[in-house]
Amino acid sequence: MAQSINITELNLPQLEMLKNQLDQMYVPGKLNDVEHVLIDVGTGYYVEKTAEDAKDFFQRKIDFLTKQMEKIQPALQEKHAMKQAVMEMMSQKIQQLTALGAAQATAKA
Repeated sequence: MAQSINITELNLPQLEMLKNQLDQMYVPGKLNDVEHVLIDVGTGYYVEKTAEDAKDFFQRKIDFLTKQMEKIQPALQEKHAMKQAVMEMMSQKIQQLTALGAAQATAKA
């Protein structure tokens, strides 16, 4: 089972890491330089930053993503409610068709 850790709470000189070798294969490793890290800024680009700058970068990214989630949440809730209404309507139609089919079968018999 996957486990999540908060890297900011770890003692960096003793930090052990898991290096992504393949899609689902990780091997243990240790950081040699704990003052500088490479961070993935997207589309295959990496930037070297100090550990403190990397924390700031990820905090800004977390804040941005949180705001984006808050922005789209009402639309998602509305779409979920619409889906539930459609599912309920379909269920009623299926019940009506089933009842109609049963009534026609008994009328023919």
